[in-house]
Amino acid sequence: MKTELPGIGKVSSEIFDEIILPQLGRKRPEILMGPRHGVDVGVVDLGQGQVMVTTTDPIFVVPPYGWERSGWFAIHILASDAVTSGIRPNYITMDLNLPLSITREEFEALWGVMHRECDKIGMAVISGHTGRYEGCEYPMIGGATVIGIGPKERYITPDMARTGDVVILTKGAAIEAAGLFAVTFPKRVAERYGETAAREAEEIFWQMSIVEDAFTAVEAGVREDGVTAMHDATECGVWGGLFEVATASGLGMTIDKEKIIVQDAVRNVCDLFGIDPYSSISEGTLILTCRPHKAKEVIRRLGDKGIPASMVGEIVDPRQGMRVFENGMSHELIHPKVDPFWAAFGKAASQGS
Repeated sequence: MKTELPGIGKVSSEIFDEIILPQLGRKRPEILMGPRHGVDVGVVDLGQGQVMVTTTDPIFVVPPYGWERSGWFAIHILASDAVTSGIRPNYITMDLNLPLSITREEFEALWGVMHRECDKIGMAVISGHTGRYEGCEYPMIGGATVIGIGPKERYITPDMARTGDVVILTKGAAIEAAGLFAVTFPKRVAERYGETAAREAEEIFWQMSIVEDAFTAVEAGVREDGVTAMHDATECGVWGGLFEVATASGLGMTIDKEKIIVQDAVRNVCDLFGIDPYSSISEGTLILTCRPHKAKEVIRRLGDKGIPASMVGEIVDPRQGMRVFENGMSHELIHPKVDPFWAAFGKAASQGS
């Protein structure tokens, strides 16, 4: 029986394996990492000790967040996948298919923020396309590719995780889910938890980036001398991201659920809107693996930058499988497949602000 496309969100690993993976155009020997489920980047050997790292994602813009938030988030979504390679992004190319409703003033405000954030990260816009068209609407208004070039010995991908590696998570679960709910429905959060708690929840929005997390982590070293793999916990959240790292590495994983950070503001928002924080979309949560002798240094470096992080588990022999431990019991780590955020967000939106 053929696997069906999902009702919403990313295609499943089954669809990826059945349709996309067998048909990837021309095979070229310089490709070190091509499309892989659970891997955020592609890597090409440029020769002379250099590699090119690329990633592609939608340009995601939500005007109700305000142009400042919208422009910031759009760029950091794109850069966050690229930095999981350990290579700093240098270039970006963007296709903007703008809705007819956007005005010059709005576009000018949006583009100004996008330019500023690209400059901060170190990315130059090198090509693109911009137009207004019927049938185009927020939030998906195009796509972009981020490109980084750096030393071949410095890049990492999830298949480089090693048995014995420590698994580290930054910021905790459901960062994106909580941040988006909090800025979209602030009145509901305030009605349940008070104005102060609502403002704290809204501030989670600015945690929805792993750019600084990744830059900081690899300062401790890479591969045998530090970080071996990094992954952005987006769709299906922490559980999905951990599963994808283990799958990409071909290894097993043991996770202590109680060591996964769930910020108080995040838990409040997830409880209010009835979503599981561990399986909900979490842009801003960096999952990384590193050699045991560098784990404490990675945690320290992150802490020095004000980025909370915790050691949550270990990479193990594949025969041990993927296990989650909680209250002295264990169960298999299973990919959630469907992120609960989308249905909950749609339901909340249908009920008004």
